[in-house]
Amino acid sequence: MPAAPEALNGRAAWLVIAAGVVAALHVGKLPPGIPILRAELGLTLVQAGFLLSVMQVAGMLLGALAGLLADRAGLRRTMLLGLCLLALGCALGAMASRVPLLLVARMLEGVGLLLTVLPAPGLIRRLVQDPPSLNRLLGTWGGYMPTGVALAMLLGPGLYAALGWRWAWLLLSGLTLCWAVVVWLRVPPDPGHSTAAPGPGWGRRLRQTLSSSGPWLVALAFFVYSGQWLAVVGFLPTIQTQAGWSLGVSGVLSAAAAGANAIGNVAAGRLLARHWRPGHLLAIGYGVMGLACWVAFSGVVGPAGQFVAVLVFSSVGGLIPGTLFSLAVRLAPSGHTVSTTVGWMQQLSSLGQFAGPPAVAWLVARQGGDWSPAWWFTVCCCAAGLGLAVLLQRRLH
Repeated sequence: MPAAPEALNGRAAWLVIAAGVVAALHVGKLPPGIPILRAELGLTLVQAGFLLSVMQVAGMLLGALAGLLADRAGLRRTMLLGLCLLALGCALGAMASRVPLLLVARMLEGVGLLLTVLPAPGLIRRLVQDPPSLNRLLGTWGGYMPTGVALAMLLGPGLYAALGWRWAWLLLSGLTLCWAVVVWLRVPPDPGHSTAAPGPGWGRRLRQTLSSSGPWLVALAFFVYSGQWLAVVGFLPTIQTQAGWSLGVSGVLSAAAAGANAIGNVAAGRLLARHWRPGHLLAIGYGVMGLACWVAFSGVVGPAGQFVAVLVFSSVGGLIPGTLFSLAVRLAPSGHTVSTTVGWMQQLSSLGQFAGPPAVAWLVARQGGDWSPAWWFTVCCCAAGLGLAVLLQRRLH
């Protein structure tokens, strides 16, 4: 007996979430490889920070415009294009022999990442109509980045040791192309222009989005979250290897810290489905992140305590993106501007991820390699996040 359309659409929504995880593997492949690239290509710590963040340049500059493209050209088409660009950028990076070429390849991957993840919330919304199921799936979608980063950080050291970083990246390029084929075959195609409901033009969609307070508040809340999370988790393997831990051990522990973020994302979706207030979830996330980072980097605990604190920082902080993706769908000015709203949120999120790691690396370098400035940075971000949580809760009312 054939499956019901609702079941097929639910499975397709999970394939969309998996596409985000595949895209996030390209972000997570770098942290465990930084010590190898520093030895092979002579990277400085600040250059390593830019390699961590350069994938966000496309999102930082083009997020809202890419959202307009996704809303207008088709959500599935945009995701397929993004997966193909990710595969191409990864292959080019595997063949780079100098840092500038590697930076260019990472920027191309950034365009692919943007076009892959922007359409996903709108696709999930189109496939799943039941509000509780939609909240749970959007909360789960919020965990695409930590899940992919954790998998890459967990598997990366072993693959780098067995294959070398270049062949490992080529393998990831092939996996990304294969997933593009899966999305093409299993996710329902975009509606034709003849059957799709007419919507406003590009300029009006952008004006609708940027003239509404909701998209701005959601985007700023993601901005102050994303930079601090990537800075702390992205540099964790470097911090641990400097403390004398082996690359394999630091890779496993860093993967656990990154993957723990997905717990908070899934929890956010379930708690929202049970009618928890979004502002309360955001306040818990920002408050715990600031406190945990102070414990980790203020010198009050040893290496083991530092790792536990980072684990708490990442897991409870996961409440924030899980909540914000749900709010982006709810606070979009209209059904025609969901991807544009998500694009604007992605644009400021990317700005945070671009600025966060180099800023922390610069502060640490000024302190002679002391990582205590990391908690100064995160506490400032969390204080701003708490204020935005209050404003978002008021906006919902």
